[in-house]
Amino acid sequence: MDHRTLAAERCVACRPGAPAATEAETREALAALRGWRLEEHDGVPRLVRTFAFPDFARALEFTNRVGAAAEEQGHHPALLTEWARVTVAWWTHAIGGLHRNDFVMAARTDALYEPPSTAKPV
Repeated sequence: MDHRTLAAERCVACRPGAPAATEAETREALAALRGWRLEEHDGVPRLVRTFAFPDFARALEFTNRVGAAAEEQGHHPALLTEWARVTVAWWTHAIGGLHRNDFVMAARTDALYEPPSTAKPV
């Protein structure tokens, strides 16, 4: 699996009781994604990455692009937009964990990011 393969997939409808990503699936998908990390909040694993920008306006533009992609796929992240950075967190509410959709959307989020040439890594 590579980054482009994940980004080309479409999200599937996910209902309560759908299978969560296994540890092996999570490891494989994380290996294909750069800069993403696993974080646990209230016992729920989330896929998280912070993106750097030169200013608030560009951070907000990125937030809106991610929002439009989320609407198009019917799968929505938590977004924290701050001056010069945006933190994106993906997880599947219906199953209280990670689903393939989260990795697909992380790859799609990466595809929307245009790193600023002067930005420092976050």
